[in-house]
Amino acid sequence: PEATTSSVTVSTRRADERPKTLLDLGSDTLLCLVLQTIENGEPTEDGGACVRFFKRKTHAPDLLVDKFHYAVLGLGDSNLLLDRQTTTAKDCNQVSQALDARLSALGGQRYCELGLADERTGLTEVEPWIAAFWESVCEKESA
Repeated sequence: PEATTSSVTVSTRRADERPKTLLDLGSDTLLCLVLQTIENGEPTEDGGACVRFFKRKTHAPDLLVDKFHYAVLGLGDSNLLLDRQTTTAKDCNQVSQALDARLSALGGQRYCELGLADERTGLTEVEPWIAAFWESVCEKESA
């Protein structure tokens, strides 16, 4: 789905593109993070930089107060969990769940419900989440 409004600007960035610069985003910004959990409950190499940045224990608990709003969509594959001999992951969307919780703990403002999709089910959860995300954007823009 596409959303067209006169006041929404969409830009894309790589997850490893200096995550500290995300702190420069103001409260009028909506940051949508799409993260994949791979084997052993780890983020992808690109997503790891962003996840590690926000997981730092040195961040103040109000780091994200008055900063961007955020939405997180997690992609995982529960097939990887079937072989417990080779993985330590507890959930196929472990990375996105942890980041969503951490952003909230840092005072972040969640824009919409955490989205969790599973490769084992054909990622069928992605399209409904995207539709709900854009519907929410359009509703808030027209309010």
